[in-house]
Amino acid sequence: MEKAGKKAKESRTVMTQIIFPLDTNHHDTMFGGKVMEYMDKVAAIAAMRHARMQVVTASTDSLDFVAPIKVGEVIEIEAYVTRTNHSSMEVYVSVQSENLFSGHKTTTVTAFFTFVALDDYGKPAQVAPIIPETEEECSLYESAPERYMLRKKRIRQRNLTV
Repeated sequence: MEKAGKKAKESRTVMTQIIFPLDTNHHDTMFGGKVMEYMDKVAAIAAMRHARMQVVTASTDSLDFVAPIKVGEVIEIEAYVTRTNHSSMEVYVSVQSENLFSGHKTTTVTAFFTFVALDDYGKPAQVAPIIPETEEECSLYESAPERYMLRKKRIRQRNLTV
């Protein structure tokens, strides 16, 4: 039985953080691992909002650090589900930094996370398909099958070398 579709915006999740010296490395820029932690949390919430059940991170790819995040800046991490398969969900996550004094905003990190929905017994569970509405949502929805195939290919290649 196929579940009814859900709009991508229903999963949209945003978190805002100010960056303190303890969040940064010796270059006074934010630790990449700390950014990844925030991204994973926001992506998980987006996936749970879509599935309305437990989820686990299955994959992270196309994690691109495109600009540094400096101490004193604020970051806004935004995530939403872009496409689903039977039990998996692709979640797009973007991070924007903002200088609170100038108001200048910069996209600093982007990535795609894959989550699997789990039922009460810890087994993969079916999720609803996505209904994209905005131009960005439609673009990411249409390009998702190619990313899905690349993930599957990467997993197959790793299994051959193990």
